[in-house]
This record gives sequence, C-alpha cells and structure tokens, in this order.
Amino acid sequence: MPNKALTLLLFLLVFTRGFAQVDSTDVYTNEALIDTIATDSIEMVGDNIITNSSALSLFFEKLYLMEQQKAGKINIVHIGDSHIQADLMTNCIRKRLQEMYGNAGAGFIFPHQLAKTNGTYNVRFKSNASWAARRNIFTVEEGMPVGLSGIGLKTRENFAVELDVKDSAYRFNTIKIITPKNASLFDVATSSKTIVLESTVPKKIIHRIKSGEVLGSIANKYGITITQLKQANGLKNNNIRAGKTLKIPTNELQKKEVKRSEFIPLSLEADALSHFYHSENALDKIYLLPNKEEKEVNLSGLVLENDAPGILYHSIGVNGAKASDYNKYPLFFEQLPALVPDLVIVSLGTNESFDKMASPDFMVQLNQFLANVKAKNPDACILVMTPPPSLFRRKYPNTFAASYAKSIVMQETDLNYASWDLYTEMGGLYGVNRNAARGLMAGDKVHYSKDGYEKQGKLFAESFIKAYDNFKTNRK
Repeated sequence: MPNKALTLLLFLLVFTRGFAQVDSTDVYTNEALIDTIATDSIEMVGDNIITNSSALSLFFEKLYLMEQQKAGKINIVHIGDSHIQADLMTNCIRKRLQEMYGNAGAGFIFPHQLAKTNGTYNVRFKSNASWAARRNIFTVEEGMPVGLSGIGLKTRENFAVELDVKDSAYRFNTIKIITPKNASLFDVATSSKTIVLESTVPKKIIHRIKSGEVLGSIANKYGITITQLKQANGLKNNNIRAGKTLKIPTNELQKKEVKRSEFIPLSLEADALSHFYHSENALDKIYLLPNKEEKEVNLSGLVLENDAPGILYHSIGVNGAKASDYNKYPLFFEQLPALVPDLVIVSLGTNESFDKMASPDFMVQLNQFLANVKAKNPDACILVMTPPPSLFRRKYPNTFAASYAKSIVMQETDLNYASWDLYTEMGGLYGVNRNAARGLMAGDKVHYSKDGYEKQGKLFAESFIKAYDNFKTNRK
C-alpha cells in the first residue's frame, strides 16, 4: 500500500494544473506550473520505509545467519548514474551498515582517476601510463569492452598502477581483478626494490667567464687549445663576455649511478570470474603491473576485501547513464556475478527524465535491466530507488521523475522487488528549492551537495535497518 507521502504525490500529479499530462514541450515553457502551488506550502515528508520489503526476505535471512554465525560476507551491489558514481551517498550507506553488521572491505572499486573522471575517495590510483576510457553512455566500440564498472579502460603501454587506500578502515587482505573474459592481463606487487646501475661518462666541466679573461687564458688553464674550446662551444670568433659559461672539453671520465625501481610480482590465483591475490597481512597499497605476454590490457574493475565477516557494499555508477546504456553492454551483466550479489539496489531515472522519456518507455528499459540482472543472478534480491527530485533549467519541477517514482512503486509487487521512495523522502515535486535553501543541492538543481547525498544515505540506511529489524521481529 502506498504511504501517505505517496498518496499526496499522486494527488499532485492528477490535480495540479499542467502536471496531469506532461509532454516534451511543457517542461520548459509552462511557467505557470511554478505558480499553481506556492513552493513553500508543500512539505513532502515520507514514512521512510522500504515498501514490499517481503521481496528482501531471502537477503535478510542471509544477513541474519551471518550475524548469528559471525562468519561469511553479505554482498550488496548499488548500481546507478552520477548520483552514485561519486560514492557520496553510497559511502554513507556503506559506513552505517558496516558499523551495524561488520566491515568486510571496500568492495568494488574502479580507477576513475585513470579514466579522468570522479570516483570514491576511499581508494586512489595513479599510473605512469596514459589510459583510454569509454563510458557506457556511448555507442559500442569494437576493441573497447565495457563491463562491470560501466566504463571501459585500456592501455597498450608498459605501466605500473599504484593503488593507495586513503581510508584506513578499508585496508585489505584480498584483491580481485576483473577483466573481459577473465583474461590474465595483470600481475600484482606489494613492493619494489631499487637497482643501482653504475657506468662511466665523460666528465663535465663548466667555466664561468670572469672579467678580463680571454679564450687563450682559459684554454691554458685547462690544458687545451683555443680551437678545441671554440669547437666545444660553437664559437665562430674569439669574443666572450663576463658572466657567461663555457663547456670545457676533457678526456676525463667520471662514475655515474642510475637508479630504477623493479617490482617483484606475486602469484595470482584464479576462479571462473576473477584473478585474485590474498595476503595474510592487511595491505593499504599494491601495484598493478602488465602481464608481459599481453600487448593490450583492459580493466573492468577490482574488489578489495578483508578477512572479517560483514557487509561488502559495492558501488557502481556512471555519469550520464541510463538503464538503456547498461542494457546495451552484455558484458556488464556477465561480470556482475563476480560480486556474488545478495542484494542489488538500482538508482536510475534522472537522465531519462532529462531526455523527457515518457514513463512507460522508461519502465520498459528499467524492467529489461532488472530482467538482465536476474538472469545472471537468480538468487539476488532487488530493491529499486526512485530518482530524487530535480528541476529543469533550475526552474521547472521535473514531473517526469515524479511519474517514474509512481510507476516504480506501483509495479513492485508484480515484479517482486522492494522500493525505497527517495523522491518523496527528499521533498517530492516541490522539494528542490527547499533542499537548496538547506544547502543540500548543487547549483544545477539536479545533483545534490555532499551534505545532500549524505542525507540521502542516512535516510536509506535508517529505512534498511528498520526493515531488517522488522524482519527479525517477525521471523519464525
């Protein structure tokens, strides 16, 4: 049953002038929309509950058993668009759930810095090579596989990639490497040794010319001829000037040390979906190196785990992505089982709304996405978040997102997934300006500030804990 906030939302959609039927021309031109109801007069306050939570029973049972046995890991995979890529909301959820149920590691990570885009701060990357990247929002390009990260990443250069854990809570014992077709493309190293090479090179002597000096006196000082001195410096005449420098040719040799780092590769193991390395000691830094037999390497992503039982909260987001973008890359769904998802959370719809996609068309793409997930992960439970409120051109309420929110909740029982109504929790149709006044919105009135995303994360974590506690209370 819809909650009170959703009922109010449906009322607004049906009875507010201009919102009942919105086509692609109304969004930007109908300025009367804002005037229909004063923005400050509507306070959308939801019950902050996960609806149809019975769809999560299998997942909650796994979580309950992990708590009781104090062993094992629970995998939650959160997939979305730019609201997810920065890992602000999801990191807040991750921290809270791990605080409650155990921290099993950072989970799925991707070297966004190498792809020249934004990502989590928990783990940072740097490399001495340049990398080509391609997001799933673009058409399929041969030779650039786009898999689990939603971003293809490749290089042909000899490289070293340094992975550096910035949040000490996410030191790891195991690193998993996910590649197209699970190809063995990488080596790993935890340290390097410095090799010193010695050689002899011609000794360099530089003479700074003093006032009153001439070429002859300088040549005599170093036991060479004027001709040799002129040839070494490319001089066409004997004119020199105080303060300038001259190279002094010499047959003397001097020792030179050349230092270079050499990484010590470690043995990798493999299963059907990844290559991995396990360390008895927790690590905060590791290096990715090329398998020397490969001329080109592609990276789909990495997983960092520790040896403790608890939650792995994997975050996958792509700026600008729509459900249809994920759907056109089968490799994404083929690699998803590498994360062994017990629960998949889906946060899509914002970019479709800015394409002014009709709600039935959006639901076709969303439902295809959900079907693709279930086909490869039949035991995973699914929760769909509604898209948050936003404005077109920082002015007009995004009624497409409102329509998506309604459609997502209405079909949850038939498709056996749970829903969390982020749209309502963040104020609904007229919530954006109020959120902006509270410092929760970015300037574009589409994205949210760090505080805004963290508020969303705290609200969802609260609803999750509430639903799980209710499951335990009623568990037979």
